[in-house]
Amino acid sequence: MNRANILSPLLLFIGYLLMTLSSLPANTSASTREGERLLTDFTAGTSDFGWYVVNDNVMGGRSDGGFELEPEQLLFTGTTNTDGGGFSSIRTAPMQLDLSSQAGIRLVVKGDGRRYTWRLTSDARWRGRLISYWADFETRNGEWTTANLPFSSFIPRSRGYQLDGPALDAGQITGMGLMIYDKQDGPFHLQLANVSAYSKEK
Repeated sequence: MNRANILSPLLLFIGYLLMTLSSLPANTSASTREGERLLTDFTAGTSDFGWYVVNDNVMGGRSDGGFELEPEQLLFTGTTNTDGGGFSSIRTAPMQLDLSSQAGIRLVVKGDGRRYTWRLTSDARWRGRLISYWADFETRNGEWTTANLPFSSFIPRSRGYQLDGPALDAGQITGMGLMIYDKQDGPFHLQLANVSAYSKEK
């Protein structure tokens, strides 16, 4: 048999295998980092958190976005339109989470080069309104990256406006969320493979 006829299918299979492996997230096991607390890796063994969508149409905006839960990852996709709002977000159902012994949130993501925001809530309020805490992170187009977000970097906001305080109380986390609000128009696509809380330096 012609050697080329044997090699061609083999090379095609190797190419397919490499493409498949490149689309999978890097090893995100919580056991690989001492002191890290896994919150979810989107498998049956971790919480799904009851995610739901909040887009800027709540204030008359025109952005569109949503999510899909897949084995070992969450897909956050849509299109932002800065003509009224300019944001899309997904949020968890209410929770009670004590992360006071941790230093921050760690995300494993594969993005599109746009800037995203991780959102936390606690019991804190300003003028009777719930305060949310935002921390931005950058992504690289088509690459898996890890974003470390110290709790000290989360900025208090009410209805999008930055506040002077209070600082985030990591011992009373009542909700989390993923948002895009980078003041750009166009499609977005983010794969989220792991959410964890990393430990304080000893």
